[in-house]
Amino acid sequence: MLKNKKIGVIGGGKMGSALISGILSRNLVPAENVTVSDVIKERREDLKRTCGITTSDDNKKTVKSADIVILAVKPQNMAEVLQEVAGVVDTKKLIISIAAGISTQYIEEYLKKGARVVRVMPNTPAMIGEGATAITGGANATGEDMALALHIFEAVGIAVSVKEDLMDAITGLSGSGPAYGFVIIDAFASAGVNMGLSRDVALKLAAQTLLGAAKLCLRGDKHPAELRDMVTSPGGTTIAGLKALEEGRMTATLMAAVEAATLRAKELGKKK
Repeated sequence: MLKNKKIGVIGGGKMGSALISGILSRNLVPAENVTVSDVIKERREDLKRTCGITTSDDNKKTVKSADIVILAVKPQNMAEVLQEVAGVVDTKKLIISIAAGISTQYIEEYLKKGARVVRVMPNTPAMIGEGATAITGGANATGEDMALALHIFEAVGIAVSVKEDLMDAITGLSGSGPAYGFVIIDAFASAGVNMGLSRDVALKLAAQTLLGAAKLCLRGDKHPAELRDMVTSPGGTTIAGLKALEEGRMTATLMAAVEAATLRAKELGKKK
């Protein structure tokens, strides 16, 4: 799908570099077709050395030479970057933004009429190729644009297409979700230590247990409740543990966490 396409990435930070690594490791395009611009010289030099790509400190030059532009900048820097590159963005270029809380309409208002914009919400596990990404198209994004964006972000995990009014919920669930997972893993490990395990052993077992459970869910042939029941014997150890979790309102607490993060994402979006 990306044959002969040139990709320009504005911002070579953690997420930008993760995308570049995923694109190159999956051979979506050759290294010579990727250019990244970043204000930090050391970061540019590191990306050039490790990935063999072209680097620049000139955003306009990077955008001008690209067919696909990935805006991997912080939300608070988006307006400045858009003002800088607006003059070299035409309707032939696909603009992909990964800035949290920045709507496609906001980006379109800075660009020429007819600009093709796709908004993306990835999460931090994309840095190791295990990301969960949601994608939505702006007013002028085509089906092919959406397919291209999905193809790119599937290089660093899984990707789904959603309506833009659901992007705040995506932020609350998968965007903030890794933090909830880390809390659960740490709690599991501490519970193991409390029961006599070493911290190192408990942490490894806790993380691998959640990883294995997640992979069983992603196979897609059984609902999580069915998988839970497979582990739960009548009068056994698991049902005793599940009873304790329900007494602690774990389900309601996790639902409240996603709701709180979603509402906060909506508030931050209104400030843009």
